Amino acid sequence: MKHLFLGNEALAQAAIDAGISGVYSYPGTPSTEITEYIQKSKLAKELNIHSQWSVNEKTAMEAALGMSYAGKRAMTVMKHVGLNVAADVFMNMSVSGINGGLVVVVADDPSMHSSQNEQDSRYYGRFALIPILEPSTQQETYEITRYAFHLSEQMGLPVLIRMVTRLSHSRAGITTSKRETQKEISLPKNPHQFQLIPFYARKRYQHLINIQSDNRESSENSFFNKYIEGPNTSMGIIASGIAYNYLLENFEDDGCPFPILKISQYPMPKKLIKKLFNKCKKILVLEDGYPFIEELVGDFLGEKQKVIGRLTGHLNRIGELDPDNIREALGFEQKHTKKIPKIVSGRPPELCVGCAHRDLFDAINELGKEISTQQVFGDIGCSALGVLPPFQSINTLIDMGASITMAKGAADAGIHPSIAIIGDSTFTHSGMTGLLDAVIEKTPITIIISDNSAIAMTGAQDSSASGRLITICEGIGVEEDHLKVITPLHKNLEENINTIRQELNYKGVSVVIAQRPCIQIPKEKKAKLREIKKEASY
Repeated sequence: MKHLFLGNEALAQAAIDAGISGVYSYPGTPSTEITEYIQKSKLAKELNIHSQWSVNEKTAMEAALGMSYAGKRAMTVMKHVGLNVAADVFMNMSVSGINGGLVVVVADDPSMHSSQNEQDSRYYGRFALIPILEPSTQQETYEITRYAFHLSEQMGLPVLIRMVTRLSHSRAGITTSKRETQKEISLPKNPHQFQLIPFYARKRYQHLINIQSDNRESSENSFFNKYIEGPNTSMGIIASGIAYNYLLENFEDDGCPFPILKISQYPMPKKLIKKLFNKCKKILVLEDGYPFIEELVGDFLGEKQKVIGRLTGHLNRIGELDPDNIREALGFEQKHTKKIPKIVSGRPPELCVGCAHRDLFDAINELGKEISTQQVFGDIGCSALGVLPPFQSINTLIDMGASITMAKGAADAGIHPSIAIIGDSTFTHSGMTGLLDAVIEKTPITIIISDNSAIAMTGAQDSSASGRLITICEGIGVEEDHLKVITPLHKNLEENINTIRQELNYKGVSVVIAQRPCIQIPKEKKAKLREIKKEASY
C-alpha cells in the first residue's frame, strides 16, 4: 500500500508493522511526530500499543527496556539532547542486552533549529558498542525500522536509529508491507542477564565484546550499505544518511560518475571502505552532523591526507548539509537561485499573543528594576523565549532542569535574590531533584513554575505536572507559607509583583506557581484541566 508520509510517520508506521507492543517517549523536536502518529493510529489503538508520554527520556527508555524484558518488542523515541538524559540506562542496557527487540530512535538537529547543540548521536551508539542505523530516505526509514527489530533480536542488543531534522520533517511516497503480529510474553532464559552487579556485569560486558565481530559482520553484509561503481576514480565518495540523497540530487539520470559507498549501518563496513580507498585517489566524506566517519576512516587506513570533508574545510564544520554545499564540495559550478522574498525569510520565534508567559515576564521585569541584573535562571520550553526581546527577562538557558540547580549554585555563591523560572513539564522532567537539593539545604532561592498545563513548545502535549504541582512541592518539603499560586494576567500585575517580591525577600526556598493554561489547548481540554486542578485544591 502507498502512503504520503513524513520520515517520522514512516518510522512510526514501520514500528507498528514490526509488531511493537509499546512506544515510550518524551516530546522533543524533531522526534515528536513519531509517537503522536502512533497515539492517533486507529490500528495502534486496536492492537493496544502503549503510547502514553513518559515524564522524561530516562523513564521512557527504562520502561521500554522493561517491555523488552517481558519478551515484547518496544521502541523508545527522543531528540538528541534527550539521549543525554537517558545515557545511564542506554549504556548499561548494551551490557545487559535485550530480550524482545528494542529500538532506540534519536532525532538529531543539525543547524540547531530548536536545540542547544548539534550533538551527533552516532558517537553514543559507538560508545555503547551497539548497531547504528541511519536511513537516507523516507522509504528506507520504513524498511530500516522494520529491519532494526530483527537485528536487535538477532544480536541480543538494543539498536539505535539516527534520524535528522530534514528527513524527519519531509514527505515522500512510502510503500508499506505486511504487518507482523506482536510477540507473546517470554521472560529471559538467563535469570542473571539483567542483574548488573559486578560479578554478572563483567560476564555480560565480556559477552558484548565477544559479539562485536558479529556486529561488524552484520554491517559488512548489510543490504543498506552499498558500493556503487563509477568510472571516474579521481575521487571516491562516502555518503551516509540523508547526505546520500543530497548527493544524488546533483546528478541527472546518468548518475554520479564517482564510485560511491553509501553507509546506513554501523559499525562502518571496513571491507567496502578499503575497496573504495584502493580504487580512488581521494575520498570525499558527506555526512550530516559531526565528522564521525571522516575521523574514523582516516585513522582506520592511516591515510588521512586522502580524506576530505568537514575537517578539511571542503564542507562547513557546522550546520546542515544540503544539495548546494555538496555541489560546491564536488567542485561543480553553483546553480543560480532566486532570492528568498523577505516575507518568508527567517524570523526569530516569539511567544503567542495572549501567552501567560508574557504577563509573568512583565512582572519579573518590573521587579528587575528593584534588584541587580543577571539573577534570573531560565529553562527549556516556551518560557525560554524570555531570553529574546521584547522581554529579555532570563539570563541563562542551558538544559532541562538547570534553572533550579543553577539558581541554587548562584545562591550558594552569595547571590540574592536568586530566581529560577521553569515550565511545569520541565519541572517534572528534571526540576524536582534540584528542588529537593534546595529544600534539604534551605537554600535562599525563589522558584517560579510557569504552569501552562502543557508541553507547549512541541505541540501542547499533556503535561505530567497537571494537577500535581502543589502536592509534589509539598511532598518535597516546600513550606506551605512559601508555596504560592498566582494567575498571570495583566489585571493581576500589581498583585503578582507583590507576591513574588514577598518571596524574593524570604531567606529560604519559596515556590510561586504562575498558573494559566496554554492558549493552544482546546476548550474541551481546558475544561477537563479545570476539573483536575479543582480536585487537586488549586
